[in-house]
Amino acid sequence: MQRTVALVGTDAVAEAMRQINPDVVPAYPITPQTSIVETFSQMVADGAVNTEMINVESEHSAMSAAIGAAASGARVMTATSSQGLALMWEILYIASGLRLPIVMTNVNRTLSSPVNIHCDHSDSMGARDSGWIQLYSENAQEAYDNILQAIRIAEHKDVLLPVMVMMDGFIISHSIDRLDLIDDEAAGKFIGTHKLENSLLDDQNPTSWGSFDGLHGYYFEVKRAQAEGMKNAPAAIKQIGEEYGRISGRPYSFFETYKMDDADLALIALGSAAGTMKAAVDELRAKGVRAGLLKLRMYRPFPSKELAAALSHVSTVAVFDRSDTLAGELGGPVFVETRSSFYDAEKRPLIQNFIYGLGGRDLNVDLILQAVASIKSNNLVTYLGVRE
Repeated sequence: MQRTVALVGTDAVAEAMRQINPDVVPAYPITPQTSIVETFSQMVADGAVNTEMINVESEHSAMSAAIGAAASGARVMTATSSQGLALMWEILYIASGLRLPIVMTNVNRTLSSPVNIHCDHSDSMGARDSGWIQLYSENAQEAYDNILQAIRIAEHKDVLLPVMVMMDGFIISHSIDRLDLIDDEAAGKFIGTHKLENSLLDDQNPTSWGSFDGLHGYYFEVKRAQAEGMKNAPAAIKQIGEEYGRISGRPYSFFETYKMDDADLALIALGSAAGTMKAAVDELRAKGVRAGLLKLRMYRPFPSKELAAALSHVSTVAVFDRSDTLAGELGGPVFVETRSSFYDAEKRPLIQNFIYGLGGRDLNVDLILQAVASIKSNNLVTYLGVRE
């Protein structure tokens, strides 16, 4: 059974957290994430969950507390945005290196400077190589669904890595959306229980956590094992996404396609822009252009082989990035990895990059059509919608 509700994105995440009922949630407020932990803390106060809510003094402390709690065997969740995620930077690597299945919502917001509180993906893209699995959401429904699946993915015995679930700040987080919630019993059965195999507090089987590993230690082997967990993640993500589909009617995989079967032009995007791009695809189709959309959901690990296979029949690919690598003329991060995915392909489409929406700048259908019209220009990377 499911019930249909109208919720803002942050409340959708809080509702998923209520159904998960984590043991510990250490958190610090930052716009536009604050509403998640405000709503969830009210649930704690009302006795709707059995969670230990820890009000810490910074995001650095939030992730530090999350690590301590997770190492003790607790199921741990938190949330952040922008500068808050940046303040966690050094601790992100510790969480993934210790193979702790922490789940964190990141409400995407640009990084300063100049100071800006609106959406782009510079915060989460800055953390793309920190060893966290990254899942992106188009709307509140996907944010809710991704959170429920993230717990299972993180705790999967072949993965054991933290998971970051993204949703676009204000565009999703503070907009009311229609979504279907699975009932508590079904959610509980799907989520299951959590037991850490080597708990810090298991005095019968003592383990060492976070010890120094010097020149002749096993640091390299630890990192290799961590990479294996990321390598195993796609199979777990696909299996869990299919299982979730059986109870919700909404199966999930690495990406979603829209009108791609006969497409000659593919648009690639992640996050809330995908909805606008579906409207642009419809307009292009009406004009006789065989356009389609590939919406990335799983960005870490990056589904390079699957993406190249899905785009093997197209002649042109337009990659839309809501962040920039600032690496000269390389383009945005999604573009760089999409282009790399075709390195060994027998047939390589024309691939061009459009960087859009930095600092919350609006993306509309006209801008997307403008981008498509300019595809065969000499510009490998175009900054779309920048004022002259």
